[in-house]
Amino acid sequence: MFAAMAQAQDIHFSQFYQSPLNLNPALTGVMNCNHRLVANYRNQWASILKNRAYNTYSASYDQKLPVGRYDYFGVGGTLWGDKAGTSEFATIQARVSGSYAKKMGGYRKKAHYLVFGADLGLSNRSINSYNLQWPSQHNGNGGHDPMLAGDIIDDPSFLFADMSAGVLWFSVLNEEANFYFGGAFSHLNRANQSFDRDDVTGERPNIPLYSKFTFHAGGEFMPSQKFGLSPGVVTFFQGPSWQVNVGNSFKFLLGNSRRYNQAFQFGLWARLANKLNDKKLMDAVIVSTRFDYEQFNIGFSYDVNTSSLFTATNGNGAFEFSLIYKICGPERRGVYCPSF
Repeated sequence: MFAAMAQAQDIHFSQFYQSPLNLNPALTGVMNCNHRLVANYRNQWASILKNRAYNTYSASYDQKLPVGRYDYFGVGGTLWGDKAGTSEFATIQARVSGSYAKKMGGYRKKAHYLVFGADLGLSNRSINSYNLQWPSQHNGNGGHDPMLAGDIIDDPSFLFADMSAGVLWFSVLNEEANFYFGGAFSHLNRANQSFDRDDVTGERPNIPLYSKFTFHAGGEFMPSQKFGLSPGVVTFFQGPSWQVNVGNSFKFLLGNSRRYNQAFQFGLWARLANKLNDKKLMDAVIVSTRFDYEQFNIGFSYDVNTSSLFTATNGNGAFEFSLIYKICGPERRGVYCPSF
C-alpha cells in the first residue's frame, strides 16, 4: 500500500506560470528585473476532507547575473511543503537551482535566448500511521476498532536527494510580444521511496520515485494598446499518470501608460488527466485572476471540479493564491524577458 502512496504524482499548481522554479529549473533568473520573490499556496478537497484537506505551499527566491556581453547566470532557491489527507502524508523539500542563458541572436530590444538549468534538492517524506485503518482492525461486524493492533511502518520518515534539469527557449519580438517553450526532466536519480525495512537485513527495499517529464509553452501578445493575450500550456508525464493544463489569460492595462505596469488579468483554463485504466477525463475548469501593480503581482485561482467526484465535492476543487515581487534596480541592458 505504501509503495503506491509514495509514488503519487508531484505537487502541482493550477497557476503554474506563477511558480517558475517549481515548473522548470531553466526558468531560474529569467525575468525583466534583477531579483524575484515568489510565494504560492494551494488548498484542495476541503469541501469533503475538511481540516484534512490537501495543502501545498512554496516560497522561492531567484536572481539573474550578467555575464559577458549578452548572457546571464541565474541562481535561486526554493522551499516547498505538501501534506495530504488523513494519513498526513507529507513532503518538505529545500532546493537550490542555477541556469545559464545564452543569447542566440537578435539585438537590443529583440532577442532569442537558449537557457539550460538544473537543481539539487533535499527532501523529507513522512506519514502518520496512527490515523490509518488496517484490515487487522476490522471488528468482524463491519466496523473499525482502533484499539486493535494495526500494521507497523518501519520508517515513517526519511530523507532523500532529488535532482532535475531543464531547457528553455524564449524569443522577445518587441516589448509587447514574446513567446517561450521548454521542458524539464525531474527526479533524475529516482530516489528510493520505501517506508519499509527488511526484517533480516534492516535495509529498505528499492521503490524508486517515478521520473517526471514536463513540457510547457506560452507567450504574451498585445493586439492593442490596452488589451493583451497570455496563452499557455503545460503537460506532465510521471509514471502511469499524465496531466495537461491549457488556457489563456486576458490582460487589460490600467492607467495611461505601460510604464507603471498596472494591469488586470482574467483567465480560463482546463485541466485534462487520465485514470489508471487509461481513460481520459476533464478533471477541472480553472478560473484565474491576477493584478499587476508596479513590481507586485497577486494571483488567485479556483478549480471547479468536473470529474466523477463532482457529486461528492459539489464542484468544489481547490483554490490557490500567488504573490510575486520583483526588485529591479539599475539595468545595464535592454533585453526584455517573457512575463511569467
